[in-house]
Amino acid sequence: MSATSQTIILNSSDGVDIPVDKEVATRSVLIRNLLEDLGDTGEPIPILNVNEAVLKKVLEWCEQHKKDPPATNEDDSDSRKKTTDIDEWDQKFMQVDQEMLFEIILAANYLDIKALLDVGCKTVANMIKGKSPEEIRKTFNIQNDFTPDEEDQIRRENEWAEDR
Repeated sequence: MSATSQTIILNSSDGVDIPVDKEVATRSVLIRNLLEDLGDTGEPIPILNVNEAVLKKVLEWCEQHKKDPPATNEDDSDSRKKTTDIDEWDQKFMQVDQEMLFEIILAANYLDIKALLDVGCKTVANMIKGKSPEEIRKTFNIQNDFTPDEEDQIRRENEWAEDR
């Protein structure tokens, strides 16, 4: 069996074993480091903070992007794109309900899959781009906990940041 077709088992937080190609799973820096540090024991790797549905969705993304170069610590340079442009496949992938979107973002962060985390955050950024605070609150079902007086004070203190 070649290294590229080796299968490992991930165990989701709800106790489901998910067989996955090692090349796909190692898009996650967490899993890659675990395998490097502990070796491939053949035992399922517990993914304590991610349930089966979300883990399968994350692995679908990893499968699509397995040929992309893996992220390294050097990828944090200022030369990277600071845009909210998202590839067409990733846009379609992220067309999920809000709960799943945020679960994917949390899982990408936990599993240390920087490119997926970026896509998730860009998706949220695009959802709020150009919206008023009231529209953003409605989109994400956020209750406004400021009094009208507090809101006025904040607006006055931050007038300099307004687009005019």
